[in-house]
Amino acid sequence: MAEDAHRHEKPSGKALVAAAKAVVLSAGEQWTPMRESVFEALSGFSKPASAYDIAEVVSREVGRRVPANSIYRILEIFVGNNVVQRVESANGFIVNVHPECRHDCILLICDQCGAVVHVDDDQVARTIRSAAQAEEFDAQRPVLEMRGLCRNCRTSH
Repeated sequence: MAEDAHRHEKPSGKALVAAAKAVVLSAGEQWTPMRESVFEALSGFSKPASAYDIAEVVSREVGRRVPANSIYRILEIFVGNNVVQRVESANGFIVNVHPECRHDCILLICDQCGAVVHVDDDQVARTIRSAAQAEEFDAQRPVLEMRGLCRNCRTSH
């Protein structure tokens, strides 16, 4: 980990749901049973999930078909409030393991198993933001992703 990186508490299970709920509520949004179901379903995936993947899980849970476009709307609110991250290169979503902290994260995505590792390195983020600013570019939502092989897949070859 880089010298300038910082560490976070990474809640899981009910503590992660509570942390996400607190962030959403503090932003003035509602935390409905459906939103909680979507968040819980997403947190059950070990790799990025699409809205269709989440809709399938939530539909089974609630006993009726939940359309993917409803899931997309909820995910948009979650991404906007930092409780979910969009993994652009995988066209999917993951829960943010520390939703109360807003900063640019680096996502390491395994091309073999699909696992995503979340890395925090403020020095790298500052360097990229400075480069954007030098070009008079207003970075709204930095997406920092690196694709390759995770430790487990690399050692299993």
